[in-house]
Amino acid sequence: MLRLMKLAGAALAATLVFTGAASAGKIDEIRSRGVVRVGVSLGGEPIGFRDAQNNPVGYDVDVATRLAEKLGVPVEFVDVSGDARISMLVSGQIDVAVANTSATLERAKTVDFSIPYNRAGLRVIVQKDAGIASLDDLNGKKVVVGRGSTGETFMKAKVPGAELVYTDTFSPDGVLLLQQKRVQAAIEDSSLLDYLATTSDNLVTLPGLYSNDPIGIAVAKGDPHFTRWLDMFVSDYIQSGAYEANYKKWWGEESNPPALTPLW
Repeated sequence: MLRLMKLAGAALAATLVFTGAASAGKIDEIRSRGVVRVGVSLGGEPIGFRDAQNNPVGYDVDVATRLAEKLGVPVEFVDVSGDARISMLVSGQIDVAVANTSATLERAKTVDFSIPYNRAGLRVIVQKDAGIASLDDLNGKKVVVGRGSTGETFMKAKVPGAELVYTDTFSPDGVLLLQQKRVQAAIEDSSLLDYLATTSDNLVTLPGLYSNDPIGIAVAKGDPHFTRWLDMFVSDYIQSGAYEANYKKWWGEESNPPALTPLW
């Protein structure tokens, strides 16, 4: 009987230790560290870029700053792009990615996503004098794509005859290729290309979107409580009016923010 009681006590102690470790979770880890490491993509205006003083600014940067404020810790920005967003989450180099990441079924096999804090679709931008009026016209043309992006996947499936030119940072690298006319077109999120088209007389976007992608905050798997908290954070972001204000701050007062649905 005594031996059984000792075994039961040991099992209970082990359970309590395991439960305590599990309940600590990502939020406690972040608060204990005293900073939240947020991956942001600084590859294109107005989503994320650097200002004249080299400070991170943009739509996603504002969302990340608000996230840190709600957690009650300072934010440490880490510039990420392409597949690095996912690998750095999995390896624990960043806590969350607020990096214009489309929440796809394939990516959801590796990381978890919050509900959408933005929406965008794939759009094509072309040189006005390139004679491109449709996707078919991209066959044989040089098209800038982000490495590991949904745009790359789309182009390979829909326009296999296009010559893909890869970039890890659409801005400045992809934008520079377009401005120098070293490529005839690019495919990226409409949020980036719509803004770019307003800044150049030589570039024009093709009509229509080729997807309607939910943009979510990505986190490593293993802490559903943190993912649930992020859902609540995004719901508050939408319902408080901060989403609409932030969108119009970066795309203009006359812009129409995509409709988002809060959960709470």
